[in-house]
Amino acid sequence: MQKKILVAALTGAAFILGACAYIPRPGPVGNPAVPPPAKPVDLSKYMGRWYEQFRYEASFEKDMDEVTAEYSLNEDGTVKVVNRGRVEDDPSAFRQSVGKAKVVDRATNAKLKVSFFGPFYGDYWILDHGDDYEWSIVGEPSGRYLWVLTRAAHPSPDMLDRLQARVRALGYDWALVRVTRH
Repeated sequence: MQKKILVAALTGAAFILGACAYIPRPGPVGNPAVPPPAKPVDLSKYMGRWYEQFRYEASFEKDMDEVTAEYSLNEDGTVKVVNRGRVEDDPSAFRQSVGKAKVVDRATNAKLKVSFFGPFYGDYWILDHGDDYEWSIVGEPSGRYLWVLTRAAHPSPDMLDRLQARVRALGYDWALVRVTRH
């Protein structure tokens, strides 16, 4: 009898997990052919505060402005990630998420896995960055997420124009981009 219950439970669990594979991921695919990262990343230069300038809207960041990302190296070689942003409908309310990233491509340091929820990791690819790490374009292989970061909260219009052109050159759909206000 216990064997039948165990088999039924395992069959049910397998069915549920299989069904989860068909749940659509959030947002439209804005880049069906995400290119590999353009160049290696010096993690020590990548650390510090970044200001989000553009992004593809995602449920976990919906209607947020004044978004920042703060990266710092942990002793074990992982990266502490602190994302913070102001909720649009409440100007005094900020939300913060703390996570951890680990490098998965040691040859370039440009491909990481990041987690804000325990053992669940998502891809974080540093697709391109400025020579002096004054800007960075981040995505992941599915093409559903995009973040454009700068070191300055208010970069020059020329830099923003160049970043827009680079995002388009990487194959992203500019019509899906949301500009972050600071």
